[in-house]
Amino acid sequence: MSPDFLSTQNLLNVGVQAAVTAILAFGVTFVVVSGGIDLSVGSVAAVSAIMLGWTSTKEGLPVWLSVLLAVGTGVACGLVSGGLIAYGKLPPFIATLAMLSVGRGLSLVLSEGTPIALPSSVATVGETLGGWFPVPLVVLVVMGGITALVLARTYSGRAMYAIGGNEEAARLSGIRVRRQKLVIYALSGAFAAVAGIVLASRLASAQPQAATGYELDAIAAVVIGGASLAGGVGKASGTLVGALILAVLRNGLNLLEVSIFWQQVVIGAVIALAVLLDTLRRRA
Repeated sequence: MSPDFLSTQNLLNVGVQAAVTAILAFGVTFVVVSGGIDLSVGSVAAVSAIMLGWTSTKEGLPVWLSVLLAVGTGVACGLVSGGLIAYGKLPPFIATLAMLSVGRGLSLVLSEGTPIALPSSVATVGETLGGWFPVPLVVLVVMGGITALVLARTYSGRAMYAIGGNEEAARLSGIRVRRQKLVIYALSGAFAAVAGIVLASRLASAQPQAATGYELDAIAAVVIGGASLAGGVGKASGTLVGALILAVLRNGLNLLEVSIFWQQVVIGAVIALAVLLDTLRRRA
C-alpha cells in the first residue's frame, strides 16, 4: 500500500528500529525458555547506558572500561534478580518488577534526571558502515548468533529447556537449578546492557527515561516468535522474527499515517492472536 515500504533505505530503517527490541528480546528468551519472566530489562538498559555516560564523560574513564562497567551493571542487576528468585524464592514477576523500579531510580539518581552526552567513539555505534549499513544491525546479528549458540550448544542452554519443561525433574536429574537461574538472569541483564548501549549511541546521549516500556515489546517479540510463557519452548530465530514483525507493523502503520493510538490497538491484537494460536497449536 506504500511505495516507500520496499525501498532499501526503509528496510534498513526497519532493521534499526528492531535492533534494540530484538537484543532485549534475545536476553528475555533465556528467561522465558526457563519458565520465568523479566520485567526489568528496559530499566536495566537505561541504567547501564547511564553508567556508560557517567563513567566516560563525568568521571573521564577510558571508553572501553566504561563499556565493560556498563555491561557489568547489567549483569549485576540480573544477578540480583536471579538471586531473589533462586535463593529468596520470590516469584520472577515480583523480583523483576522490583528491579524495574530500582534500575529506573538508579538511572535518575546517577544522571540527576538529565541526559548525559556520550563520547563520539561510542556514538559511532549508532551510525553506519560504509555510509549505508547500520552498525546496530551488526550488533543485532552478533547478539542473535550468541543467543542461538548458547541455547543450542551449551550446558546452560540445555538446562534452560529442562528447567522450563519441568523444574523438579531438572533438579532430580542433577541440574543445579538455582545456579542456572543466576546464569539465566545474568545473561538477560548483559543483553539488556548491550541494548541500552546501542539505544544510547543512536540518541548520542544516555537518557534516564530511555527504554521505558521496552520490556513489554521484548516479551511480546519472544511470544510472537513462538516461545511459550509456560517454558521449555523458544528459539533465537523465532525471537528475531517476532521483533521484526513488531518493527514492520510499526513502520508500515507509520507509512500509512495510522494514528499512534490505533497502532497500540493493532499491536495488542497481534500479541493476543499469537498467544491464542500457540495455545491452540499445543492443544492440537
